[in-house]
Amino acid sequence: MGALEEQTAVKTTLMDAEAAEAAEVVRRLVNANGPSFTALAKRLRENPPARIVTCARGSSDHAASYGKYLIETLIGIPVASAAPSVASVFAAPVTPGSALCIAISQSGRSPDLLATVRAHQEAGAHVVAFVNDESSPLAALADTCIGLKAGPERSVAATKSYIASLVAFVALVTEWAGDEALGAALVRLPEQLEVARDLNWSDAVEALRDATNLFVIGRGYSFGIAQEAALKFKETCGLHAEAFSAAEVRHGPMAIVGEGFPILAFATSDTAGDSVREAASEFAERGARICLADARAGGSLPALPDHPAIEPILMVQSFYHMANALSLSRGHDPDRPLYLKKVTETR
Repeated sequence: MGALEEQTAVKTTLMDAEAAEAAEVVRRLVNANGPSFTALAKRLRENPPARIVTCARGSSDHAASYGKYLIETLIGIPVASAAPSVASVFAAPVTPGSALCIAISQSGRSPDLLATVRAHQEAGAHVVAFVNDESSPLAALADTCIGLKAGPERSVAATKSYIASLVAFVALVTEWAGDEALGAALVRLPEQLEVARDLNWSDAVEALRDATNLFVIGRGYSFGIAQEAALKFKETCGLHAEAFSAAEVRHGPMAIVGEGFPILAFATSDTAGDSVREAASEFAERGARICLADARAGGSLPALPDHPAIEPILMVQSFYHMANALSLSRGHDPDRPLYLKKVTETR
C-alpha cells in the first residue's frame, strides 16, 4: 500500500467528512452573503471605523487572528481582540466612539461573547456577526449578520466552520479594499480546497505519531492557522502543542528545541513565509524534526501556491485530513475528545 493510500485508508470520522465539505461551504457562504458583504463594505468605506475589535474564543478566535492580519495589511486599521471577561466578569464600560465589532462564533450562544458584543454595541459600534447558527442570540443581536452556511457540525472539533470564518474575512476585505487579486483568489478557492483536501501529508503522521510535545509556527497570514493546528493537536490527538510566530519563537521558546524536537511550520509564499522558512532551517540544523508546508515548494508537506492570504486556508484544509489520521493512529476518537462538548457557554 502506497503512502497516499495508507493515509486515506483510515476510519471515516465526522471530523474528516465535515472538513471535506469545506469547498461547498465556501460556495454557499459567498453566494448567500454577496449583497451583505457589498453593503457592509460600502458602509465601511464611507464611514471608516476608528477602531476594530474582534470577539471570539477557541477556533473562532484563531480565525480572528487571521482576520487581524488581513485587515491590517490590506485596509490599514489596527484590530484588537476583546477580552470577554471585561464585560462578563468585570462589567467594565466601553468608551464610546466609531468602531466595528466583529464577533465570530459557531453557535452564537456563549454568554460572555454576547455580553461583550452588547457592551460594544451600546458604545456605538456596528456589530458584524460571522455565525453558523443564524437562529442564535448573536445573529439576532448583530447589525450585520453573515451566515457561515457550514450546516450542522456534529464533530466536537470545528473544521468547516473555521474555514468558513476565514473566508468570511476574505470576502469582507475583498469588497472593502476593492482588491481584485484577492477577489480572483476567492473565486478559485473552492476548487483549490478540493485539491488541498487530498494532498499527502502522511509524513507528518509518521513524524508525530509518538510525539509528546511540539511547536507549530507561522507568521502573518499563517499565524492564526498555526494557532488552530495547535488546538486541534491537543483536542483530537492528546498531543501538547504550542503555536508561535516565527519571530516570537526565536526568543525564549527556542531554548527547548533540540535533537528530535518536532516542529510543524506553515510557510506562505510572501516575505512572512521567508521568516518561517528561516526558523525551520535554523531548527533543522539543531536536529529538530521539521514538517514544513511551504507554498514555494521544497517542504516535506505539499502545499498549493496562490495569493499569500489564501495559502493558509488551503494548508489548514490539508492539515485537518492529516490530524484526523494522526488522531486515529494515536488511538483517539477525533469526534469525541475527552472532557469537551460542542458548545462551551463561558461566562
